[in-house]
Amino acid sequence: MNMVKSTSEILAFKILNRNVNNVWINWAIEMLMAGFDSENLLYLAGENEQTNQFELQKIADRALNELKLDYSDREIVIENYICYLLDEAILEKRSYESVLKNLKDLCIELDYESSLYDFYSLYFAQDDLKYSTHQWYWENANRENINQIIKDYFYKRKASCT
Repeated sequence: MNMVKSTSEILAFKILNRNVNNVWINWAIEMLMAGFDSENLLYLAGENEQTNQFELQKIADRALNELKLDYSDREIVIENYICYLLDEAILEKRSYESVLKNLKDLCIELDYESSLYDFYSLYFAQDDLKYSTHQWYWENANRENINQIIKDYFYKRKASCT
């Protein structure tokens, strides 16, 4: 059995200490539907994000442990999350703009992590070009080509994913 694709997002959320919310609950449901079975995965799938966060965290931790999911290598977890988000954009499950915003925010959250800095630059180049004809973040980007530059960069970066 293969893990559902969104597992990389869940592991990233875990190491980033994000709240357990509907993304986690939907992941648990997908995992159950994919044939994974664990007591705490079942509990998590039956919860809602209004449940006490402390309890949700305990259930989520136990579910991850029951599934023997390794999130000990922060760098690998973040890289897998980046690849997952790029795939989501390329497959048109999420907009390029929302993925770019998520990765820009993650870059800031991780103290301007170098592996994320291009996403930060592309986000602000695109943002500046919404209101101005000039931007200073990405060389040769303008209103006419910024969306294609972003798309090309996503494909290029996705090609480096394992």
